[in-house]
Amino acid sequence: MKKLISKMDLWLLLFIMIYIILGLVMIYTASSFLTIAQQGVSSNYYFVRQGIFTIIGLLISFLFIIRIPTKNYRFFTTLLIIGIIASLTGLFVYGFIGNGAKSWYDFGVINFQPSEFAKSVLIIYLAVYYNRLLNKKEKNIYKYLFPLLVGIIIVALVFMQPDAGSALITSGIVALMFFSVPIPPLIKKKCYKTILIGILISVIVLLLVGKNIFSSRQLNRLTFTNPCTRYTENTGYQVCNGFIAIKNGGIFGVGLGNSTQKYLYLPEAHTDFIFPIIVEELGLIGGTLVIFGYIFILLRILKIARRATNTRNALIAYGVFSFLLLHIIVNLVGILALAPLTGVPLPLLSYGGSFNLNVIIMLFVVERLAIENNEASILA
Repeated sequence: MKKLISKMDLWLLLFIMIYIILGLVMIYTASSFLTIAQQGVSSNYYFVRQGIFTIIGLLISFLFIIRIPTKNYRFFTTLLIIGIIASLTGLFVYGFIGNGAKSWYDFGVINFQPSEFAKSVLIIYLAVYYNRLLNKKEKNIYKYLFPLLVGIIIVALVFMQPDAGSALITSGIVALMFFSVPIPPLIKKKCYKTILIGILISVIVLLLVGKNIFSSRQLNRLTFTNPCTRYTENTGYQVCNGFIAIKNGGIFGVGLGNSTQKYLYLPEAHTDFIFPIIVEELGLIGGTLVIFGYIFILLRILKIARRATNTRNALIAYGVFSFLLLHIIVNLVGILALAPLTGVPLPLLSYGGSFNLNVIIMLFVVERLAIENNEASILA
C-alpha cells in the first residue's frame, strides 16, 4: 500500500482530502438548523450520512481502485453499461420521486441514484472502446459512432426522469471525450458530418414538439435572469437568497457556522447551494480559494492525462476532467443566474451520497492512472 501511495499524485491526493474535509464541515454547518427545525432529526444527520458514503468511497478506492490495473477494465465495461441502462430503465417502475424527478431507488437505509454512476460508467466504456478501435486501426465510421448511440440512450433515459441537469452533463462528457479521441483525420471528418446531420434532425424535432418534451417545471427554469425581481416566485426565490448569502459574506465572511441564510431562507443550502453558504461564512476570499482549488485539481488531472502511456488512460483522465469541470460550471452559472438552474451539485462539497461516492471513486481512478504513469517512467 505504501508503495502504491508513493506513486500517486500526492498533490492531487492532498487536495482531494482537503475538499472532503471542507465538504463535511460545510454540509454540517449548512444543514444543522434545517434538520432540527424542519425535519426533526439530529443536527448532524446529513453530516453523518455524507461521512458514511465518504468512508465507503475511500475504502473502495484504497482497497480496490488503486490496485486494479486499468487494462483489466475491458473485462467488465460491457456488463457495467448493460447494468446502468437496466437500472435507469427500472426507475420508471421501481424508482421514487424526489425534487420532482424519479431518479432514486429507495433501499431503506440508503438511496441509490443510477444517473450519477452512469457518468463514470460511460467514461470507462468510451475509453476502453475507443482504445480498442484505435489499436485495431478500425476504419468503419459507424463503429466510431456506436458509443455515441449508447450515450444518447443513457442521456434520454436520464432526461425522462426528468433530470435535465444530469442529462446535460452526461451528454457533455460524451461529446468532450469523443472530441478527445485521436481518430484518423479522414474518419473523423466523416464522423463529424454524420453527427452534424443528426444534430440538425434533432433540432428540427425539438422545434416541432419541444413543448411536449419539456415539463412545465423545466420550462419555468428558462426564466433565470434578475431573480430578485421574482423573489416571491419559484423562479427567483432560491437564487435570490443565494445572492443575499453571497452579499452577506463580503470579503472575509461572517464566520464559520454564522450563516443566516441557512435558517430556512435558502432551500437546498447543503446540496446545490452550498457555495453561497461557503461565501457567506468564509467570505469572497474563501469562495475564491475554493474555485482556485478546483482549478488546481483539474490541472493535475490534465497533467496525468498528458503523461498517459496509452489512449485508454488518457481518455479516462479527460473524461473525469470533463465530469468535474461540467459539474463546477453548471452549478456556479446556475446559482449566479448566468444560466438556468438545473440542480447540479458541486464535487466533494455538496451533500449527495451517490454523487459523492462516485466522485471519490473516479478521482482515485485518476490516481491509479498516475501510479501507472510513474511505473512506466521507472521502467523506461
